[in-house]
Amino acid sequence: AAEDVPMQEASVETTAEPSSSETVTAPAPVDNEQPEGPPADKKKRELEPPEIPDENIRLVIKILAGRECPSKTFSDTIDIIRHLTAIPGTREIFGKELIVRAQELGESIVTDLGDLASQIDSAKTGVELQGMALAKFSSSGSQQRKLLQVLIALDHLFDPKRMQVQQATIDSSADSKLKEDILTTLSESKTFEGLWNNLSLCLAAIRRRGNMITVATILLPLIESLFVVCRNSALKETPAVVAAPDATVSTPPPEARMDGLFFTFTDDHRKILNELIRNNPKLMNGNLSILARNSKVLEFDNKRSYFSRKLHTREDRTVSHPSLTLNVRRDQVFMDSYKALYYKSPNEIKHGKLNIRFNGEEGIDAGGVSREWFAVMARQMFNPDYALFNPVASDRTTFHPNRLSDINTEHLSFFKFIGRVIGKALYENRVLDCHFSRAVYRRILGKSVSLKDMETLDLDYYRSLVWILENDITDVTFETFSVEVDRFGVVTTDDLIPNGRDIAVTEDNKQEYVRLVVEHRLIKSVEGQLDAFLGGFHDIIPAELVSIFNEQELELLISGLPEIDVDDWKNNTEYHNYQATSPQIQWLWRAIKSFDPEERAKLLQFVTGTSKVPLNGFKELEGMNGFAKFNIHRDYSSKEKLPTSHTCFNQLDLPEYESYEHLRQQLYTAITAGSEYFGFA
Repeated sequence: AAEDVPMQEASVETTAEPSSSETVTAPAPVDNEQPEGPPADKKKRELEPPEIPDENIRLVIKILAGRECPSKTFSDTIDIIRHLTAIPGTREIFGKELIVRAQELGESIVTDLGDLASQIDSAKTGVELQGMALAKFSSSGSQQRKLLQVLIALDHLFDPKRMQVQQATIDSSADSKLKEDILTTLSESKTFEGLWNNLSLCLAAIRRRGNMITVATILLPLIESLFVVCRNSALKETPAVVAAPDATVSTPPPEARMDGLFFTFTDDHRKILNELIRNNPKLMNGNLSILARNSKVLEFDNKRSYFSRKLHTREDRTVSHPSLTLNVRRDQVFMDSYKALYYKSPNEIKHGKLNIRFNGEEGIDAGGVSREWFAVMARQMFNPDYALFNPVASDRTTFHPNRLSDINTEHLSFFKFIGRVIGKALYENRVLDCHFSRAVYRRILGKSVSLKDMETLDLDYYRSLVWILENDITDVTFETFSVEVDRFGVVTTDDLIPNGRDIAVTEDNKQEYVRLVVEHRLIKSVEGQLDAFLGGFHDIIPAELVSIFNEQELELLISGLPEIDVDDWKNNTEYHNYQATSPQIQWLWRAIKSFDPEERAKLLQFVTGTSKVPLNGFKELEGMNGFAKFNIHRDYSSKEKLPTSHTCFNQLDLPEYESYEHLRQQLYTAITAGSEYFGFA
């Protein structure tokens, strides 16, 4: 049903750039003679716009609300509007007329949409429903499609990238005022408030039924209409949950109201939105691309698909790049590749086709040799001889930059090279068997680290910081805002704040102390290494594009989704104060089996600190002191508490929940939104 919507095509860029023939230029002097000035007896001619009656201008908008308006007609109409806005005053006429049409269309839809919501609940099947109530929404000339066309026209009307007219014809202050008035109308109108509410009721009913995604597809033009309105409000990033105490003393501006509507709507209907995108990924090229502003509602496979498309649409196809031919020794792949690529530009590495040959081995690189090259690189970059990375305490296959890597004089260029290799792997849709600490992934995404990130690197230090936070330290500890740093036996003191060695840590400032010391240990102490790594990574992958992922998803993007055998996982799990027959344990494995591969990988990350599954199965799962089986402990505290983990010991603390539904919901929340334990307020 989505393919026959006229606006599906038109929602992508529908207007062409002005041709060179439309550009007004001054005539060149004849015979290359430079005139001294215009003749005195000739007046300077200025182009005067034609006078068109207001009622004739309004007729243009009626095309959009006609019986049918195919995509070609819509595109031509948008071009007409674009050209006519060069006439002073026409933008305001178009804007007001479009709002009137939008109000009329909204009023005609809102009642039908309310009836549809109740009929969805009562219908036995989607087929039965289509015969009852969907006719008003599924035709090519339906009111919802006309509304989408009108709202897209409004979007074009106030987008300077689309409406390229002479600046002299634009009154920026009047233009801004008109746009604000229109946005206020859209956000405060009872008609549109009822329309979006009824749309939400319909989608909620579809979600409850679980087998009517085709109905949601038919309502796609209305979903797009809402997102077009929200896009006009210049959405901010995902809003903070906590509001200011006096936030209710004044009416929020229309932008704030639309922000709230957008985030609430996308949070409530994330499952349906993801299913729509999964069925038609091109939707993220059009009006649904605004979902990247609230990327947490997008599921990993949709994010990955969007990321790949956006990454490759950025490339300059007009410039050809030579192949990257590398002849490397198998035991020196890292160094030989580093030397061969050192003087290559970012674009040469990004766009050049890899042509790898292992010295002394036969074989033409048709893709398989390059895949092997990436696999070997993923191993050799962690070679301890290069002193670039150290394994974390909880897992020998997860790495954090070595703060003493400067013993290798080329260490920063090595880190930059590694960043480029990982970026190249993402660009080529290759996965690498390399895993970094959570702090590294957070740094790539520009996020602050949390105390929980310290656990995998230094368990004893982590525990001491937790103790400081949970206990009264008055007259107990005598720390200052400084840390001692050991460099090959030479101990120095680094201040966390100016003159920090002279400022005592107290009960009042201990939270700030813990935040600063965690940041120093995880980020500041290896800041040069991380900056070099990011410099190389962002040479290939734009920072704003990768920011749609969280740190868990970034690991899955780089290293791939693991193949998890749930039965093997279950057979190599130990229980403490639970039995294998306990209801909570039975519910837990039932929940894990109901999870999709991404959710299982996130649970593994949550408990072990990495998504990596050992080659020989869960019996060889690594912990702080060698092999440590996955183990589940009874948590005797509140039954409303989320599950917690101890990554150094592969330990899940599971409260004694009283139902399967409650356990699954709490577990899901912990692995998706509960990664900020011991974060800093």
